Amino acid sequence: METERPSPRYCNIDLWEPAEILEAMIEGQFAAVAAVRAAHPAIESAGLAIERRLKRGGRLVYMGAGTSGRLAVQDGAELMPTFGWPEERLLLLMAGGKNALLQAVEGAEDQEAQAVELARRNAIGPADVAIAVAASGTTPFTVACLRAAKEAGALAIGVANNRDTPLLKEADHAIFLDTGPEAIAGSTRMKAGTAQRITLLLLSSLVMIALGRVYDGLMVDVQASNKKLVRRSERILSRLSGRCHEDVQEALCRAGGSVKLAFLLLQGYGCDEAQAALDRADGHLRRAMSLIGEFHEDALEGTQPSTSGSRARATHE
Repeated sequence: METERPSPRYCNIDLWEPAEILEAMIEGQFAAVAAVRAAHPAIESAGLAIERRLKRGGRLVYMGAGTSGRLAVQDGAELMPTFGWPEERLLLLMAGGKNALLQAVEGAEDQEAQAVELARRNAIGPADVAIAVAASGTTPFTVACLRAAKEAGALAIGVANNRDTPLLKEADHAIFLDTGPEAIAGSTRMKAGTAQRITLLLLSSLVMIALGRVYDGLMVDVQASNKKLVRRSERILSRLSGRCHEDVQEALCRAGGSVKLAFLLLQGYGCDEAQAALDRADGHLRRAMSLIGEFHEDALEGTQPSTSGSRARATHE
């Protein structure tokens, strides 16, 4: 496997000057970005497929082992505070469980039976999306987990740094990141890990934008779970509405902390009307505003006599 192969380029790295070592590792980070760029079409295709599947109300299921698993878990965990992704629609399957997030768990990545059991126990099904990450593309736990999810009907996304590996072959959408050998042979926490991190970031952000959780470049579904995020919600709403701090705070209070709902309230719409529009628009703020606008135009037209009717009466008279 390319990610395990020692490279002649770095064979004497321990003899280099510190500046040369750093330069070589920085060079590797640029190579990681280039690998992600080359995978652009695959990432886009996977993102659009994920968005379509999640409209069914299913879950995002991240799965992996070791460094790759930790990167997957990190990306998933960040969706809740950043985009307001519901906790009940997120599942993080890590070989070795929570203990493996902080330390290596002996033999965890080889546990195929555990992977299958986790998929079964968590009732992964056709509405769900499974995102499996493994630099090698051969990790038994991760491959078995993705296979079990796919067999249960879930959409299977595979991310790996070696071509034509089992993980990519199992996937409905395969994302191959061609990062090659590492400066420290086999240490896939380096450029392979960087490429995985960027890919997961791009993939999940694209999906959240497509699902309407970003408006005007702002995270309008942010969960204000601490003082910093409360202030962020207020700044977002101030920027969108142009209203004073007191008005913004009052609207957020009435809206239960929802930036989207508070914004519509500041436009003069009623709470029930605004929430109904957001529900009909599947949470897309632009669509909700358009729906409310159309409703008010229809209501206004309904209160005025039609021009054609007036003309008909005039002709009749």
